[in-house]
Amino acid sequence: MELKSTDAEQLALDFFLEDWEIPEEDQDFVVPLDSREVDDRWYVVEIGIEGLPDKWVIQVYDETKDCDPCFTFVSPVKASESDTGLEELPESIGEILRSERQNLVVSR
Repeated sequence: MELKSTDAEQLALDFFLEDWEIPEEDQDFVVPLDSREVDDRWYVVEIGIEGLPDKWVIQVYDETKDCDPCFTFVSPVKASESDTGLEELPESIGEILRSERQNLVVSR
């Protein structure tokens, strides 16, 4: 693979910050959590808010270095508890998490 995991994490982070239009002063709250290579063709990168269990899973393709715009949100927090843990976060990030938690479809 041409792309390294740290490069994939940075590409996913940049993509995420731009896609959600997170203000520059709030961007330090968003961090790469993990990345793993899949079939020598792409990376799966997890992006999250430090200290919270929520994460976004983004695919980064090795050949094009593009991020798949159809990323996935994963959270153990129930929609009815969508405000949990958001008290200390900037409003921009709190709103994103609240919205994602409320729209999360739970499959069984």
